[in-house]
Amino acid sequence: MVVEASDGGGGAAASVDPAEVDKFTAMADSWWDARGKFAPLHKLGPVRIAFIRERIINHFGVDRTAATPLAGLRLIDIGCGGGLVAEPMARLGAAVTGIDAAPSNIAVARLHAIESGLAIDYRSDPAERLAAAGERFDVVLALEVIEHVADVDAFLAACAGLLDERGLLIVATLNRTAKAFALAVVGAEYLLGWLPRGTHDWRRFVRPSELAAGLRRQRAWTRRH
Repeated sequence: MVVEASDGGGGAAASVDPAEVDKFTAMADSWWDARGKFAPLHKLGPVRIAFIRERIINHFGVDRTAATPLAGLRLIDIGCGGGLVAEPMARLGAAVTGIDAAPSNIAVARLHAIESGLAIDYRSDPAERLAAAGERFDVVLALEVIEHVADVDAFLAACAGLLDERGLLIVATLNRTAKAFALAVVGAEYLLGWLPRGTHDWRRFVRPSELAAGLRRQRAWTRRH
């Protein structure tokens, strides 16, 4: 299992926080509005996609000059929202599954994929359910979702459970620093109004050291079982 982190069963899953799901349900119709509530993600999009593309290409040693360099790879986007990352990954050739705990997000993502002529397997399922069912992926993406889950260790366990033995996990989250508070909370929510107030709780931001420690715990548990 290879892990790269970027700073910047059947019942209810332990990692799902209903209050956080409600926040994004209320904003579901805005996912594809480049000037709306998710404008920061649209602005970040080209840099984020280039970063992910390069990490996948380097890890699997595929042809970077190919029109669809990710062809033949299974990829899951956890907390996919409206599909802002899932769609570019599908265009690069990956067989993409997008999951989100908010059914309204999945509805928006499915409709936009159909309108874009893309075949993406969208599901309103928690990661734990897919992991328990034995589904495995070459690439697992968890982008700006870990700071919204109820149980970080349970979420990381689900991510590890979905990852193929030689797969690649890419996690992006907000670092719990004063700078992140100033930019992501004070700036984006209160001064610029890019996001509704209360979208982020700074206390739930995850430091890189905490993320790495959590992943090491999951790797150690996996080796013992």
